[in-house]
Amino acid sequence: MNADNSLHDYSDEYADIFRLPHHVSPVHPAMSLADRAAQFLPFSALSGYDDAIDEAARLTEERPILDETEKERISAILDRASREPSLILSIAYFLPDPRKTGGSFALAIGSLHHLDPVARTLTLRTASPSRPIPIDDILAVHPA
Repeated sequence: MNADNSLHDYSDEYADIFRLPHHVSPVHPAMSLADRAAQFLPFSALSGYDDAIDEAARLTEERPILDETEKERISAILDRASREPSLILSIAYFLPDPRKTGGSFALAIGSLHHLDPVARTLTLRTASPSRPIPIDDILAVHPA
């Protein structure tokens, strides 16, 4: 800018180089347009900010509350499964989210492998290794 704060017209000063051919390096390969554009993208001033936004936007479900009738029905089916090892069960359960309130729903299918009344967990015999399911997180049990 010059003293009167107006934009300066440089076209006259550089008129002698405007029509020169574009320089191409014989040694260095040309940069791709994507790489050239990336040079001018804004940098992330707050590291982890995008991850925090993604985590806040991730939805979780609220844990349902079962009535006593449904709890008794689940208990009766688990008792039957402990007496009939070949009985295949389909178990819907609540999986609490380790990082925020709520969680998600999961489904496990298999025969009862182990029922631990002290730890209040059960493990199913499935094709893949099964992790213990907390009995208090079970929402529904159906013989398959």
